[in-house]
Amino acid sequence: MKSAVIVFPGSNCDRDIAVALRDIGGRAPTMVWHRETELPDGLDLIAVPGGFSYGDYLRSGAMAARSPVMRAVALAAEGGVSVLGICNGFQVLTEAGLLPGALMRNAGIAFVCRDVLLTVASSQSAFTSRYEAEEAITIPVAHHDGNYTADDATLDRLEGEGRVAFRYAVNVNGSARGIAGILNAEGNVLGMMPHPERATEAAHGGKDGRRLFEGLVAALR
Repeated sequence: MKSAVIVFPGSNCDRDIAVALRDIGGRAPTMVWHRETELPDGLDLIAVPGGFSYGDYLRSGAMAARSPVMRAVALAAEGGVSVLGICNGFQVLTEAGLLPGALMRNAGIAFVCRDVLLTVASSQSAFTSRYEAEEAITIPVAHHDGNYTADDATLDRLEGEGRVAFRYAVNVNGSARGIAGILNAEGNVLGMMPHPERATEAAHGGKDGRRLFEGLVAALR
């Protein structure tokens, strides 16, 4: 599987996801700086990592979404390349218009950093194919602006089209309908606030995130 990781000023999970992709995918990803205007040829997956791009100034992900490389990411997604945005990456994807809705300040105005229980809302995507629908999994979160918000029509459409990928079993941030991750209409773009790359080996305290990457590898090879 040929992959790339986009790196912004303030990214701090780019190495984490690079290690997961290398160890599980069998090939180290290309690290792409945000000022680039082109991506490597023949990519199967683009990862937009967590962190605090541009220090979370203005709105989380808003400035990164306007980086030159995001035009190339959007074109790749339109062409069918899989895109995975985690935490700040999810924020960037919504700000760039690749996913609907927005990530707002957590309810309670508090940074949340701990393992959380998720429910797999849909297993019908390359990202979730190694999980069972309604399965409970444990994945860590670390965010201050993870409160997923959208109008009722958008939320109804996401649910009706099976585009909600993950929900919080206990809503830790106030997200509408407990949403923790969503897909685009074509199913090749996933944004999620929890960090599966931090749950891929026993030393992490759990391996429930590993199956997300294993499913991607199997589907994209």
